[in-house]
Amino acid sequence: MNLSAPHPGPAAPGCADHPPHLVPERTRCLEGLHRDIIECDRCPRLRTYCAEVGQTRVRRYRDQEYWARPVPGFGDPEARLFILGLAPGAHGANRTGRMFTGDDSGRWLYGALYEFGFADRPESVSRDDGLTLTDAYISNVVRCAPPGNKPSPGEIAACRPFLEAELAMLTRVRVVLALGRIAFDTYVRLRRAQGFDPGRIDFRHGAEYRIPGLPVLLSSYHPSRQNTNTGVLTAPMWREIFARARALLDEPS
Repeated sequence: MNLSAPHPGPAAPGCADHPPHLVPERTRCLEGLHRDIIECDRCPRLRTYCAEVGQTRVRRYRDQEYWARPVPGFGDPEARLFILGLAPGAHGANRTGRMFTGDDSGRWLYGALYEFGFADRPESVSRDDGLTLTDAYISNVVRCAPPGNKPSPGEIAACRPFLEAELAMLTRVRVVLALGRIAFDTYVRLRRAQGFDPGRIDFRHGAEYRIPGLPVLLSSYHPSRQNTNTGVLTAPMWREIFARARALLDEPS
């Protein structure tokens, strides 16, 4: 394989007639992919769990209607920053229908995106709150909330074609930010399967990898409460990651 340019990846489901090199067509193609994600039923365990959570709810959200379906990616079709998390939160994105929306992880993420010029407001509340991302796109390894926040290897594999399709469509991406080891390992395995050679790399917070033919890969601890409440991930550590991402994007092409 020629490593001088990013691998185009497979055509996304339902998008074969939309050339990815034109902005309007690429936007429509992403919208088609989003519909396919929302309608996906490949993982019965996850679909059952999401529906059960949406029915039982928790006391603080008992008056809200849960999304309780697979959650599509969110962001700018022209994004140069691609952020990859693990999975929707049971009472976050599984409730609101938008990536990293409605929980503590989202407050950390959108706060940083706003500070560094990727979002027009510091908080994401719902799918309909009018929030706009510029130059950034958010995705997850798994699109359904998993029990215990632990998707199985088979569920990760079942969702991987959606990730591969997104990366193929978002042709301007220059930086990939992997949040957590599973996101990092999933991205690296996908690229290896496409024929790229990342070499011997491993997840660690703040690591930066330049793989020939691919966007720069940054890795960070996930902003989960488990990490932020225990000091594994601090606000200065988190800010430094986004400062580095912004600096990389500001470098001449």
